Amino acid sequence: MGLLKIGNKAPDFSLIDQNGNIFRLADNLGDRTLVIYFYPRDNTPGCTAEACGFRDSYKDFEDSGALVIGISSDSVARHKAFAKKNRLPFLLLSDQGNKIRKLFSVPNELFGLLPGRVTFVIDPEGTVQHVFQMQFRALSHVKEALQTIKSLNQPVDA
Repeated sequence: MGLLKIGNKAPDFSLIDQNGNIFRLADNLGDRTLVIYFYPRDNTPGCTAEACGFRDSYKDFEDSGALVIGISSDSVARHKAFAKKNRLPFLLLSDQGNKIRKLFSVPNELFGLLPGRVTFVIDPEGTVQHVFQMQFRALSHVKEALQTIKSLNQPVDA
């Protein structure tokens, strides 16, 4: 199976966040849009820029009814330190072993050496509404996700 596409149902999963709490996808569907971004590693230049981009736009996401979630294979402790250092107001989930990355079919980049950077926008029913995959344009993920959420929130003319 390839990378999830627009129209696919997002697979349910459970992971531990930076505070030691269990996050389950199914428990967070129903009333809000989810922005789930997979990134390679905490404290690297591109990943820090991406996380800080989501942080700086967090109020816009929140005002649009969206929940931002970052996922990498870093440990809970490493996520906690990364979130504190960068004042990240959103969840970072620890996917040690990359099981969820594989479940979403997020590919590796750079000759298979670097975990891929992919952002999914998932509607309240659990359907993928947008997929953005550009390894070296981390800040573009924030802009694309916010534009998608704003377009999903536009009223449809009758």
